[in-house]
Formats: sequence, structure tokens, C-alpha cells
Amino acid sequence: MIRNLTPEYFQQVIELGNLVHGEGYLNLDSLEKIYQMGIKNNINAHFIAISDETSQIDSQSTIVGFRLTYSAGKWPIDQWCTPDKWPVSVEDMCYFKCNTVAEGQRGKGIGSRLLQASIAAVKQQGAKAGVSHLWQQSPNNSAVGYFTHAGGELIKLHPSRWNQRHDNSDYLCVICGDDCHCTACEMVIEFG
Repeated sequence: MIRNLTPEYFQQVIELGNLVHGEGYLNLDSLEKIYQMGIKNNINAHFIAISDETSQIDSQSTIVGFRLTYSAGKWPIDQWCTPDKWPVSVEDMCYFKCNTVAEGQRGKGIGSRLLQASIAAVKQQGAKAGVSHLWQQSPNNSAVGYFTHAGGELIKLHPSRWNQRHDNSDYLCVICGDDCHCTACEMVIEFG
């Protein structure tokens, strides 16, 4: 089941994010800031996937995936963005921050359903397209694959995008450890 992310699920989202992407990927402070950047016109662009094995949905339900999305006009453009190659203006571009699915739940379409839910929300907010930095080293390059299948177009490759020297974070990449050299694929989906 796909539903909006609300604060009672923050701890599960943090735990799943750190398990899948590496320790230090999310914490309560960072998730609270991200959460605020995804709400615009009282529309929440963040979503969670709850296990189909859960009979009753409550705060104890098991989160098997989540999608964090920044609303257009509410996120910082940094050196890893190439707005001169985007098909829409910066003010009309949302940012797909993170799509995460638990290992045992991958390949079931959860990531795609989370993305579609976020696209529907940001379109209601007024966005015309969305950009993301996809993790090229994801298992079987699945991040780039599912985003391409959803209509994503490659804009630019950014080697070592998440290296700790760029943002002084405590992030520990699940592949590289504390010296991440994974490549980010800057990709855009235009919302026809």
C-alpha cells in the first residue's frame, strides 16, 4: 500500500534509508528538513510503501519503501545541477531526492509506484518536471533503469557526487565506505 509519509513513520524511514544507502544517510534533523521541503499548497509529495502483509495500517506497520521529493521552488540548486540543460525553468522543477526499497521487496514495482505517487503530487503543486541524481552503482544499476523506464532522460554524469569531502558528512557508502566515489546520473522526467 502506498500512502503519504507522516512523522510517525520517520524512525522507520531513517532506519531503512541508512540500511540501504549507508550509515549517516538520514537522521531525524535531516528528515524533518526534507519533509518540509516536500509540502507545498498543503500537498505532501513524500510517500511510503507499507508491506502488503500488514492487515491493519497504523504507526507499527512495516515500511518497505519510501520516496522523498522536494517541491518546485523549495530546494537548493547546487553544483551538481545543470539547469541550463533542463527542459523547464528552475521554478517549475521539483527534485526527486530519494527512492528506497527494502532488499527483499525489490522487483515488485514498489519504486515505480512510489515515483508515480510523487509525480501526481508535485503536478498538483504546479511542477512541470522533476530532476534527480540516480545512484549508478545501485544493485544492477536498478535506480537508473527504473527512472529511465519512467521516462527519465540523462542530463549529465557526476562522478564522486556523494564523496564526503564535498559536504563534510558522516555518510558511509555501502560500497565505498567513508570515501565514496559512486557516480550520480542527473536525470529529468518531464510531466507531459
